[in-house]
Amino acid sequence: MNIPSELKYTKDHEWIAINGDVATIGITDFAQSELGDIVYVEVETLDETLDADEIFGTVEAVKTVSDLFLPLSGEIIEFNEALEDEPESVNTDPYGTGWMIKVKISDVSQVERLMSSEDYKALIGA
Repeated sequence: MNIPSELKYTKDHEWIAINGDVATIGITDFAQSELGDIVYVEVETLDETLDADEIFGTVEAVKTVSDLFLPLSGEIIEFNEALEDEPESVNTDPYGTGWMIKVKISDVSQVERLMSSEDYKALIGA
């Protein structure tokens, strides 16, 4: 199970890479393995400002559709459009080419409530 230590995590199995006031967000290796083959990623919230824990999109696997929850309040400034043609990159490279959105963080103090890699490992029993 790949759980990079430099990232932050949520109980909803999303990872967050912080670069200044921009967060790149995707789902974890654990999440993609639980979902199975991902066939579609939908994000209709581009250019919208959402609060933490609001739904920003969905990820569809062969057997299920799961909501994606925004881990930090902010404006969704970019969607990984490559996922429209290659949603399977979420399975093959969840922390690289499988990233989903970028968010301009509106309250950087919210970063403190995200989980460390150690906390996330404990959550999933890794």
